[in-house]
Amino acid sequence: MKHIPHVSLITVIEIVAILVGAMSGFVEARRKRMDLVGVFTVAFITAFGGGTLRDILLDVRPLFWVAHQGYAILIFVLALVATPLVRTIRQIVSERIIVVADAIGLGLFAVAGVSQAQAADMPVFIAAMMGVITGIFGGVLRDIVCNEVPMVFRDGKPYAICAFFGAWLYIGLQHTQVSNDFALWFSATFITLLRLLTWKFDMRINR
Repeated sequence: MKHIPHVSLITVIEIVAILVGAMSGFVEARRKRMDLVGVFTVAFITAFGGGTLRDILLDVRPLFWVAHQGYAILIFVLALVATPLVRTIRQIVSERIIVVADAIGLGLFAVAGVSQAQAADMPVFIAAMMGVITGIFGGVLRDIVCNEVPMVFRDGKPYAICAFFGAWLYIGLQHTQVSNDFALWFSATFITLLRLLTWKFDMRINR
């Protein structure tokens, strides 16, 4: 029987995070009436921006999407497929899709960033900050390219703070009896739900 290589949970989380990050990029690019090249570019930097900055700061080579070219190919194919679909639905639910995709991507990318920093033997505070950077920077680049003030800097709603709390939750759970897989998923879910709750109830930090 042919051996099936083991796929780590972090790899699965990274792939899912890339997909939801790309989706928010698709929708925002179409909202700005960009062509296919623009849609692909915005989706690409949204999906890979945070992880790229993390790898640069951690001095990891090659960058994660260079080491796994399938990630870039996946975004290219999705850009071809998703562009006409996003054009159809963007006027109805575009804002909600961006917020939900951002929240899911924030949670998944943040815990992946913490885990990668820990694998590089970073101090605990630096690992938490790497989680925040990985979680937010793709969205920052997306908004800059789309000529918007980045969402994380303008709406006053907890965003980076959600990633920061979730990163510390993941670090704390590692010192309990729960499995690392549970800690990863629970922390990612916590970040996602916290971000969605702050958006739904219009919670702000600059009242």
